[in-house]
Amino acid sequence: MQYAHITGWGKCVPPATLTNHDLSTFMDTSDEWIKPRTGISKRHISHVNTSELATVAAKRALDCAGIEGKDLDLIILATASPDTLIPNIASTVQAEVGATCGAFDINAACSGFLYGLGLGNSMIQSGQYKRVLVVGAERLSFYLDWSRRETAVLFGDGAGAVVLEASEQQGGIMGYELNNDPAGRDILASGFGTQMDRFEADSLDFYINLNGQEVFKRAIHGMGTLSKKVLEKCELTKEDVDLVIPHQANERIIDTLISRMKIDKEKAFVNIAEYGNTSAATIPIAICDALDQGRIQPGQTILSCAFGAGLTSAAVLLKWGERTTPIKQSDAELPECTQGALEIIKPAVDYFLGREQNNAK
Repeated sequence: MQYAHITGWGKCVPPATLTNHDLSTFMDTSDEWIKPRTGISKRHISHVNTSELATVAAKRALDCAGIEGKDLDLIILATASPDTLIPNIASTVQAEVGATCGAFDINAACSGFLYGLGLGNSMIQSGQYKRVLVVGAERLSFYLDWSRRETAVLFGDGAGAVVLEASEQQGGIMGYELNNDPAGRDILASGFGTQMDRFEADSLDFYINLNGQEVFKRAIHGMGTLSKKVLEKCELTKEDVDLVIPHQANERIIDTLISRMKIDKEKAFVNIAEYGNTSAATIPIAICDALDQGRIQPGQTILSCAFGAGLTSAAVLLKWGERTTPIKQSDAELPECTQGALEIIKPAVDYFLGREQNNAK
């Protein structure tokens, strides 16, 4: 039997950071309001498109695994904020890394990376592929209405990637569960798509909209239920879990989830303070940070779970391999950023604040 092991990992976050204090310069908010409610201190704002973030993360993951793009059999890119809908941006990453294989995007929102891991694992277990690149990448700042505090403070940009490789050694991805709850699809949504009237100027006024209370409740239920199911499928218990890497949407959600699952809080990895919610990128970025901080050790059993628009949910259980350091240090970098985060978002801020003032007249 073939097992899918993570052998390479890499992240890419843009250098410009937008702090809670920065947000307070143009909206009614403060660090004292944001941090206790979300756990977020800052978020990264991209000066490049999603595919460029994804490409750098992918190149770093390939170098980490000691392989080249030509060695890949498949690329799965999870994103809800692609540069283009046609063509997919997995093809952009494919071209940049020099791969000659299948490549496609998936949109399962914040659960997208775990959906991708599940698909990649199945492809490897089937015997069809030996090396699969799974990427989660987002530029959610593109969707934000900067006059809406309830969403503007939550999201950030970034990308993360892993290489899955086939091995006869037992371990790697042990099991996964995927689910969707369409009854709640309207509580977290953006109006961007073919439902827009392309000939009306107002149709370009799309943004992320969410019902915070409903998202909170359904996120805990979705992640908790699937985490329990994947543990049962693998005939393990919560006591067997060494580390939990949950989707980084809100620290309160993470705390409540861990508490209800009766898992030691010290086992939960949390890095939302540095990035905000980067949707499909949160878990691969967290994997990279956990490795950098020594939180992931050889042979550990790791539970990861996520929840997103759709309403999607996912849980993956994996046993880490022997290696926790890169085979090769990568020199992949983004193009230079010459603006601060406030400068990057200024045109959008001016537009949305101006619209709000006009509507108030």
